[in-house]
Amino acid sequence: MSEQNISNDESAGDGEGFLIKNWKKLVVIFSVFLVAGGLIWAVVYLVRKAGEISWFSNRMIALYVALGFVVAVVVAWFVLRKTFRTRLRMQKVIREDPDINDWLIIYNWTAKILYVPTIFASLLAAALLCIRGVPPAAVGGVWFVIFLLNFLVEEYNISIKILLIALIGLGFFMLWLHLLGSVTGFLKLFRYIAISMNVTVYLLVGIIGLLVIFISWLKGLFYYLTITPNYMNIQEGPTESGEQIGREDYNSRIDTSDFLERLMGFGRIIITFKDRKREPIIVLVWRIQKKAQLLEKVRAKFAIDNFQKVQSPEI
Repeated sequence: MSEQNISNDESAGDGEGFLIKNWKKLVVIFSVFLVAGGLIWAVVYLVRKAGEISWFSNRMIALYVALGFVVAVVVAWFVLRKTFRTRLRMQKVIREDPDINDWLIIYNWTAKILYVPTIFASLLAAALLCIRGVPPAAVGGVWFVIFLLNFLVEEYNISIKILLIALIGLGFFMLWLHLLGSVTGFLKLFRYIAISMNVTVYLLVGIIGLLVIFISWLKGLFYYLTITPNYMNIQEGPTESGEQIGREDYNSRIDTSDFLERLMGFGRIIITFKDRKREPIIVLVWRIQKKAQLLEKVRAKFAIDNFQKVQSPEI
């Protein structure tokens, strides 16, 4: 291979490496140029239509407020982004630490995340009601059953033992009704449960549920636990406010006693402290199986900093 071909290959490799390393900066630069072009076009358009626009109408005032809010958010982001210490940035820092191979970052989900089936059922019900011929009462009845089951899961700690007792009790109750010949009459009672709601109500339930879950996730960016083999860091806020606790000063426990929560992939990690005056920290987490395995690995290890031997310069 000639030297010219080698140099071309190296320059191509350097170009690809540059794109890979700086793709975020390139995206930001492209976005800035795109926004600047849009603003220039908007200014030119407004100048041409200046005589036709009522600058102090209610719609224009509302537009001013919206633009001011967007500008304030963008400015606040560029000013404060380097002071934020989010969970995502902490994951990057720990992942790049050569002394830490096993670690776990968890945050507390709101218990309302257990209503995810109800949220999806609400959005599906809103879509079904847009189809002609779908009976609203039947859709409302199914939605109510899903909501009731979700309420039981969120409100009560249902273990396998309690679930088996409930199923066996229900079986004996149906057997008793069968001996009386009243099973059909008992089931017909559910026909009178007719819940009919319009599309707006279903959409409102679904949107509010998604908003609550999003707020919980957003809070988890700034309030979380970082567990490493040597310590646990309790982060409380968007900046460096937090507390670091040594591995010997706390204990951890996995709680998956709620069988229905476990079927949905949720469980609780409980942190207790040797100082009995401190209240335990209970964290509701998703994908509890994976989190439990990572926690066991972290608690079973003790990290030691890499020792780098410094060579004395030759004389």
